[in-house]
Amino acid sequence: MSLLEQLSSDLKTAMKAKDKLRLTVIRSLKTALTNAKISAGQDLSSDEELSVLSSQVKQRKDSLAEFEKGDRADLAEQTKAEIEIVQAYLPEQLDEAAVILIVDEAMQATGATGKADFGKVMQYVMPKVKGRADGAMVNQVVKSKLS
Repeated sequence: MSLLEQLSSDLKTAMKAKDKLRLTVIRSLKTALTNAKISAGQDLSSDEELSVLSSQVKQRKDSLAEFEKGDRADLAEQTKAEIEIVQAYLPEQLDEAAVILIVDEAMQATGATGKADFGKVMQYVMPKVKGRADGAMVNQVVKSKLS
């Protein structure tokens, strides 16, 4: 079942359950995927779908940080719930230990030794963790390994 079909099915379930938050989030995800599909001019690959979902999570995390900084607990709680809903459609997230192993593998494969090799390592790592790890965490791990 494709991601759009899964979202459509979950949308119907949320409607029947009168779950307004889930309904709103699923509609926004479907819209984002449809807009990406139109922009691409073709059906999205699973990697492209993951990229869209990851950007949706990132947007919500950015909003969450702003709400917390602005002392808006009500909006922060709602945004946390939205993040959980979106993450349910993403593959299981890698923890830092798994990312460190991938970065170590990348450093061996590319022969990276210092900060000048940051781009080579990131280019090797990102396709392997796409949609499964936060880019900021990957960036931090690579920087700490190369320094």
